[in-house]
Amino acid sequence: MTQQQAAQRAEELRRIIEHNNRLYYEDAAPELEDFEYDALSRELKALEQQFPAIVTAASPTQRVNEAPSGRFAKVTHAVKMESLQDAFSFDELREFDRRVRDAGIEPEYVVEIKIDGLSCSLEYENGVLVRASTRGDGVVGDDVTANVTAIEAVPKTLVGAPEYLEVRGEVYMPHDVFDKLKAEQENLGVTPFKNPRNAAAGSLRQKDPAVTAGRGLSIFVFNIQQMRGHQVSSHTESLDYCKSLGLAVSPRYRVFHSIEDAIREIEEIGNRRSTLSFDMDGAVIKLNAFDQRRQLGSTNKFPRWAIAYKYPPEVKETELLGVEVSVGRTGVLTPTAQFKPVFLAGTTVARAILHNEDFIRQLGLRIGDTIQVRKAGDIIPEVIGVTRHAEDAEPYVMPHICPSCGSPAVHLQDEAALRCVNPECPAQSLRNLIHFACRGAMDIDGMGEAVCTQLVEKGLVHSAADIYSLTKAQLLTLDKFKQKSATNLLNAIEKSKQNNLDKLLFGLGIRNIGDKAAALLAEHFGSMDAVKAACIEQLCEIEGIGSIMAQSVVEFFAKEGTADLLTRLEASGVNMIWHGEEKTTKLAGMTIVVTGTLESLSRSEAEALITQNGGKASGSVSKKTSYVLAGTAAGSKLTKAQSLGIPVLTEQEFLDMLKD
Repeated sequence: MTQQQAAQRAEELRRIIEHNNRLYYEDAAPELEDFEYDALSRELKALEQQFPAIVTAASPTQRVNEAPSGRFAKVTHAVKMESLQDAFSFDELREFDRRVRDAGIEPEYVVEIKIDGLSCSLEYENGVLVRASTRGDGVVGDDVTANVTAIEAVPKTLVGAPEYLEVRGEVYMPHDVFDKLKAEQENLGVTPFKNPRNAAAGSLRQKDPAVTAGRGLSIFVFNIQQMRGHQVSSHTESLDYCKSLGLAVSPRYRVFHSIEDAIREIEEIGNRRSTLSFDMDGAVIKLNAFDQRRQLGSTNKFPRWAIAYKYPPEVKETELLGVEVSVGRTGVLTPTAQFKPVFLAGTTVARAILHNEDFIRQLGLRIGDTIQVRKAGDIIPEVIGVTRHAEDAEPYVMPHICPSCGSPAVHLQDEAALRCVNPECPAQSLRNLIHFACRGAMDIDGMGEAVCTQLVEKGLVHSAADIYSLTKAQLLTLDKFKQKSATNLLNAIEKSKQNNLDKLLFGLGIRNIGDKAAALLAEHFGSMDAVKAACIEQLCEIEGIGSIMAQSVVEFFAKEGTADLLTRLEASGVNMIWHGEEKTTKLAGMTIVVTGTLESLSRSEAEALITQNGGKASGSVSKKTSYVLAGTAAGSKLTKAQSLGIPVLTEQEFLDMLKD
């Protein structure tokens, strides 16, 4: 690989990592699993080590990834809240030990569990909690004092405390609390948190402390950041002291004098991880003596005196009992393995997605096989292989008949998936209904999957148009529905009639048309009738609408039943017109890229302002970019803009451009 190729790949990796950092730290909604993210980070680090000239100061390898959210007041940490260097093999731990000993240190190691939560600083003055803040980028974090004060597990006063104490801990959500919250969210039709870590992060960053108070969060303290009025000389001494003050500390910490003993402890922790009541994402080895820590110091990102071991995903064997095939809203048949229950990464699982027909064929899967199952990122169960095939069993073959309606299931074009092409398929109708009511579409609050399923099963709703003829008497026949919940849902349905045209277009579930494409169509044509009448050539004239998308739009409006659906929706009072916000020409002809975290605007709000004022919001920097609007932790886009000589705007400079 040449240096130019390495630089291009590094740029791509930084973009992906930065995007997922925002999803993970700011939105608590990651797209990548942990092991996928770690693999990308390691690839980037290896490239930068091989080609030092491509390293940039903004690279995620050079700094703590989390950024302040922009929703809270900022706190500058007097003592930097550092991240930890990751290790994925025991040999890397042995190499860490070699570096320590090469520095002339005879180490005493402390091994403790790495809790998977949200890092937080607690500051006490004369034993009274005065401030709490998130790690942020390690130097600046968010002031979350009001929310942390609402957490019952966080002590508000400490008995016998020193004059001043700042401790660092991990705010987490216990498994039983998470399971209860997830069930409540699903029952309310709200998209549930993916895992306890995301739930903890989302709960701690609530604007209303009362919401945080009701989420059952807890905390483990794992470090003293700074202290006045008392002295400690080692990590174990500091944890024992914190425990004596009434703080909950790391649940397991032990001292070892050799790296091999420390590794055996890490193996033991790994063997016990399924018995824990909270999520963990590794184990940490730290030097115990503070004077030895000071001797080794830190890089600009990591302390040299500590390292975190990341466990590989836990894999277990079980027996395949059967394959269940479900039908999605676009007709795709999705196979799910059903197997003897196994306890995996904190929960009991008995089902896992099998992806598609090609995946099943590659495994040579047979009912009765001994299969290998893991949770990708400790979240999503998946089958990864077959240990032993069942004797005298035939390879499983996907049905070419829809399990919901009995219509043929076929491969369209070069698709790997089988698809039911019957537009009246009941399973597709249910998935379409759920999509129509979801937040990004018509946003009918209280009409989640559970409610939609009941409406379909009771025969009250067959298509989206039926939603608008529901009565309170009908809703009261649904499980757990009372007068108030029925009234609330009817009000939400009525409110959805006023949604702009783009929301309806997206809600219709047109294949290959997402929310942004729906907005392009609505703004360009102005009405549902005009979109319906457009030909492929007219659709392709819109920047951002390609030929495949255009074909999907034409096919949707030509499909039997679409005209009747739209007629019924319009008769019910559903808006069919684009009521776009009035635009200005202040940014006419400009292409602006938003990157980093802004103080007062979210990324989507900034991009909306760009388009509302005649500009184009782009996701990538090129020579055609007019400006880059950069917030904190701007990353690779800012670096590229600087290399191309593209002007960089602060948030205030951007807002000044919009003033009259």
